[in-house]
Amino acid sequence: MSDYYVGLDVHKASICIAVLNTEGKLVMESIVETSATTVIDFLKSLRGRVEVTFEEGTHAAWLYDILKKTKGHVLVCDPRKNRLLQEGNKSDKVDARKL
Repeated sequence: MSDYYVGLDVHKASICIAVLNTEGKLVMESIVETSATTVIDFLKSLRGRVEVTFEEGTHAAWLYDILKKTKGHVLVCDPRKNRLLQEGNKSDKVDARKL
């Protein structure tokens, strides 16, 4: 069984998802619509232990509520205090990978 670390860069219409393995290697990347069903279905496709991280924002409350009911561990971070997101290039894919 594998462990996965999932970063979500959440926006009104879409979510950029980056999935890394325990070595930090990017194993999957996707852009999905911002909906509970889509996010849950995506996470269900991952076999093993899953840890999910995303930034506090407009969609954080409902997303946290649905994700805490899944098999994964959920961490919501403060974007103003997340130093990784303030350094280097900015894009949805890059942010999702850093998360």
